[in-house]
Order: sequence, then structure tokens, then C-alpha cells
Amino acid sequence: MSTTVEYLKQADDASIEIDRDVTDAVRDILSGVRDRGDDALFEFTERFDGVEVDDFRVSDDEIEAAAAELTAAETEAIENTIENVRAFHEEQREHIEGFEKEFEEGVRLGQRIVPVESAGTYVPGGRHPLVAAPAMSIVPAEVAGVDRIVTCAPPQDDGGIQPAQLYAMDRAGADEIYRIGGAQAIGAMAYGTETVPEVAKITGPGNVFTTEAKRQVFGHVGIDFLAGPTEVLILTDETADPELVATDLLAQAEHDPNSRPILVSTDQRIAEEAVDDLYEQLPDLRTEDVARECWEENGEVIVAETLDDAVAVANDYAIEHLQVMIDEPRSIVDDLTNYGSLFLGDHSPVVFGDKAVGTNHSLPTLEVARYSGGIWVGTYLKTLTHQEATEEGAARVAPLAAKICELEGTHAHQLSAEARLRPDVGPDYGQRE
Repeated sequence: MSTTVEYLKQADDASIEIDRDVTDAVRDILSGVRDRGDDALFEFTERFDGVEVDDFRVSDDEIEAAAAELTAAETEAIENTIENVRAFHEEQREHIEGFEKEFEEGVRLGQRIVPVESAGTYVPGGRHPLVAAPAMSIVPAEVAGVDRIVTCAPPQDDGGIQPAQLYAMDRAGADEIYRIGGAQAIGAMAYGTETVPEVAKITGPGNVFTTEAKRQVFGHVGIDFLAGPTEVLILTDETADPELVATDLLAQAEHDPNSRPILVSTDQRIAEEAVDDLYEQLPDLRTEDVARECWEENGEVIVAETLDDAVAVANDYAIEHLQVMIDEPRSIVDDLTNYGSLFLGDHSPVVFGDKAVGTNHSLPTLEVARYSGGIWVGTYLKTLTHQEATEEGAARVAPLAAKICELEGTHAHQLSAEARLRPDVGPDYGQRE
């Protein structure tokens, strides 16, 4: 099916490819952490974060002090987000089940759902320390039943962690919190040091150095996915409010100059008015410089001839946040297949999913949504299979398995299968005279 679209504004293609200089720098950092442990962490923290710390682990007293700095309204907002995220992910967990079934007489097969034993969650600092971020990585791990949840975040200029973030980490369920940032934090959780315990899986977003570090440690530990700067695609028709569309585009543009705000509309007038409104709103933003640079460099405006064309564009972009602002947004849900999270209607902006309602905001970017979703409770679960055959069941399976082995030339496998056909096979097989 051909798609008819017109670009009123187009940006260069985004890519998850990482510069060789970053790759080499991260390799050196990880090697230092693996070989020198805490000594390397102290060195890198001073070099990259500009602070000297005496102890990487955040103490209970510091957590209490952080809580004391927050107002009742602030703690209420944080608690609300954590509880909403917990409720949503508990519902997810309820819908993941193990089973066991006799598939043929004497042959039972099944699966168990088991959490990873330990998880390392990274909470980014950067331009805006994200207060909702701890809930998105820590709460699903807690709901999954992970025994030990380790959390790292970059230290601020005073050597501590931003109080609201620290309070959220503690309340979300982190067992251990460390003031370590960047690639060195990923290395510490992946390989372990004198202070930081090694974990089985590492999750959470970060900058390009953090992302590259996750790529390099993958295999030694598990990771969630690799992600780049945030993205939004807003799909509109002639019923959309251009001012509201502009506001929501800027909400993502203020994250980072490399963010990707994209507008796809079936109505050119709406698209043009939204862009005009965007420029009118920019001077009033306290984050104008970042948002303006982002829009100028990476903003896109696409006019689609039909709604089907607009849907095809959205699926092709496989965007992180897909916001649908059309007359009947649910009418196209089944046609939308590639996105990190979906926001339906004028009253469901991305900011709700990012900050408050309970769905996870750690989502795939740069077309990763073509094959993966974001962090969810299943990120921290393993599906383990098992099987049990009776003597009668084995008698049915063994000849077929042996024949496959014969075709493959795997002789020892063949003998293992055929041994189950011997009449003397039993609990004390190999010990009988």
C-alpha cells in the first residue's frame, strides 16, 4: 500500500550508533572499574562529576535528611506516583503465570516464573534530575520479587543525591543506594567492587556513556534495552487543538537538544497553526534554549493525505511516545503496532505517563519499539521450563529423539535417548549387577 505524505519540516535520521570516541572511553572506564574497583570509582567520580566522596553508599541518615527537606505536598506527589506505578505493575504480575500440563500420557511439561536474584537500577541526573524515574525501574523489580535492588545515581556538586530523587529511591524500594554516575556506575554494578555488589541485571536510562556501558557489559549481566534521547509523535486530524499540540511537543523538546518532537497531521491547517503556536509559546518557557534548539534541529512536521497514511507513518517511526489527538482515538488502536507507550485523546498527555498515572516511562527509542517494549514487571522475571517423563512416557519419546540424534550425528545424545528403552533403567541405574 502506498503512503501519501508531505514533509513541512524534516530532520536528519536518528541513529542509535555511538561514536567511536565514546565507545573507547567507556571501554577504558569499565576496564578500570573491573581491575581496580573502588579506587577507580573514586578517581572517575572526581574526574567526571567534579566531587570527592568518602563513601559511595548513601546512609539512612542522609535518606532521612532528604525527606526532611521536602514539603508535605512534595512527598505526597512522589508517594502518589510510586503507588500508581506499583498498582499497575502488580496488575501486570497477576497476568504472568506458570503452568504444568500433561501434553501426552506420561510426559508433563511446564514453566515457572522466577525473579532475577539481584537488579541494578540506574537513575540519571543530568539537566533535570527526574523524580519519577526511580519508581519506573525500582518498583517493577520489587513487585517481581527481586531479592536485592541496588540503585546508582550521579552525585551533585555537594556530593549528595538530589533530595526528591533520593526520597523516591528509598520509598520505591531500593535496598542499597550509591552516589555513582555514568559508565562507572554501570561497571560497578556489572562487575562488583569492594563497596558495590555485582548484580544479575541492569536497567534504567542514561546518557550516551551510560547507554554504551550497558551495551558493553551485556552478556556478563542482562540489561533492559538501549535507548537514546526521548521522542514523541503526535498524530492529529482536523479536530485537534493546535495550541495543545504545540504545548505537548514542547514538553518533550525541553528534555534535551537531541530529543525528537514529531507532528503528523491529516490536516495541513492544524499542522501549520500548531507550529505557529509552538513559536509563540517558546519565549515563555524557562527551558526555551533547549526546547528551541531541539525543535530547530530535530522537530518534524508531516502532513498525511489520509488517516491510514498517518498510521503508516507512525508505525514506521516506531516512536517512544505516541500521542493520538483525533476525533475517535480508539478507532485506530488496533492499527498501531510500533510504539513504546500510547496516549489516547486530548486529556492523556505524555507527561501523565512520564510522571504520575502508573504506566512505565522507561521506554524504547530510535525504532527499538519495532521489536521490544519498555521496562515492565517481566523485565525482572525469568521464564524457566521443566519436564518430567514416566517410564511409559519415555518409551514413546525416546525412539523419536534418538532418530533426530541419528540424523544430526549426535551419537552420545542418541545413546542417552536409547538408554531409556532398556528394561533395567530405574532409580539405581548403573549400580545393578
